[in-house]
Amino acid sequence: MNTPTCSLGIDFGTESGRAVLVDVSNGEVLASHVTPYAHGVITERLPHAESNSFVPPDWALQHPQDYLEVLYRSIPAVLQAAGVSAEQVIGLGIDFTSCTMLPVDAAFEPLCLKAEYSNHPHAWVKLWKHHSTQEETDLLNRITLERNEPWLKRYGGKISSEWMLPKCLQILHEAPEIYRDAAYFIEAGDWIVAKLIGQLKRSGCMAGFKSFWHEAEGYPAPDFFAAVDPRLQSITDTKLSGEVVPLGNQAGTLLPHMAARLGLTPGLPVAISMIDAHAAVLGTGVCTPGKLVMVMGTSTCHLMLSEKEICVPGISGVVKDSIIPGLYGYEAGQSAVGDIFAWFMKQGIPVQIIEEAAKAQMSVQDWMERLASELKPGESGILALDWHNGNRSPLDDAELTGAIFGMTLRTRPHEIYRALLEATAFGARSIMETFRNNELPVHELYAAGGIPQRNRLLMQIYSDVMNMEIKVADSPFTPAIGAAILGSVAAGEAGGGYKTIQDATAVMGKTKSGVFKPIPEHVSIYETLYKEYSTLKTYFGEGGNDVLKRLKRMK
Repeated sequence: MNTPTCSLGIDFGTESGRAVLVDVSNGEVLASHVTPYAHGVITERLPHAESNSFVPPDWALQHPQDYLEVLYRSIPAVLQAAGVSAEQVIGLGIDFTSCTMLPVDAAFEPLCLKAEYSNHPHAWVKLWKHHSTQEETDLLNRITLERNEPWLKRYGGKISSEWMLPKCLQILHEAPEIYRDAAYFIEAGDWIVAKLIGQLKRSGCMAGFKSFWHEAEGYPAPDFFAAVDPRLQSITDTKLSGEVVPLGNQAGTLLPHMAARLGLTPGLPVAISMIDAHAAVLGTGVCTPGKLVMVMGTSTCHLMLSEKEICVPGISGVVKDSIIPGLYGYEAGQSAVGDIFAWFMKQGIPVQIIEEAAKAQMSVQDWMERLASELKPGESGILALDWHNGNRSPLDDAELTGAIFGMTLRTRPHEIYRALLEATAFGARSIMETFRNNELPVHELYAAGGIPQRNRLLMQIYSDVMNMEIKVADSPFTPAIGAAILGSVAAGEAGGGYKTIQDATAVMGKTKSGVFKPIPEHVSIYETLYKEYSTLKTYFGEGGNDVLKRLKRMK
């Protein structure tokens, strides 16, 4: 029996982390294990039982110990499940939601774990969907536009409240003592790598997309930061300091005490971290231009590759070498997709539907999908806007909120559910058209993440709305497979891995054999509905009527 050579991929998502053990020779997942975050997403009260500290509105925090527990539980679990020894593991890669950041001291210890700061919300991890930084974001956008900063065009012409600098600036404004005592503001993915190898190496992928770093120009000039706030002038030399390393490189090797805790070999190569959605591109097997990858989960990221740099309005960024070395990676996204469906399942399902699902011996989710699939496109007369957590692309406005149009006294829950599915498809199409309208052709469409694995109705709707075939990733753990690909490249050919990310992706990344194909009679109806969606997007999202923002402020 052949003994497999393996790479470990660790994927840190919004609600949980997961480890996969992947056979380097063929990409087969030998074992997987999920560790839910014990503290979840912290939106109401800080974790300590004795704490009376409430979390303000629009905040989203996490506990850093939850991330370490993923390593401590999931890595030994996959080794045991696969019957693999530590010596068979040649590398380890990390991917993480971004921008998820935390303030740490000089030894990389989170400030939130220090007694003096445990009750201070600003000392905790700020998750990517921490959306209370709009005031800081507005200031940054105003200063950037006034100064005509040339780098802004690489980020669609607008800074997002989800990124690193707005979060740093919020800490400076609201908790100057935290800002003062933090040695570093660090991406959570880079923090995990630092804990594994004992030194700070910042990901070029994360720094490029979320912190305005450029491989040739570095960070924006100090005078820009000083114009925002004089106290920020030296931030890139202090709080954001540390070597920025491109993908495909080894960050360092596993510390002995971490190796002992995880059941791995000391000195194991550890890769530079990567944004989770970007890692899914690798796990899907995509490494050439013209292919749009939708990484669908609580939110959706839309990733593309190109041989040229084009400044596309409304996208989240374009960064060279951020996905595949030698190519430009493009990112756009939707701030909520799975979160919208989960919200409706929690808040919008009557007892009658729950009882029907139980009688049919089906989950409520599956029962709703079955009912919604019996509807024809347009049959319910309902249309929704998918802005329940703001609009990331192409409007880049976290202050927007969702809406549902066309309801009557006869509207049924599964009709609303289908309208929400369709709304996210319309949002995805608006992003695809943004790319196409800016000289970035989309020839193939891919879907990755847990949702495409589970919800066939959703994927058929996407195919119909976008009028394209959709290929689905072979595994629900696609980002983790991408992280394992990075681990195999960190090991290198001499260590039993691969020389380049392209080489590893070609072997280890996979899609399912079947595809979702558009249904012609559905396509024509969705063309009409998409035009109506676009009219609503222009009116409510581009200044025609700011009622959604006014209502949110009133709240």
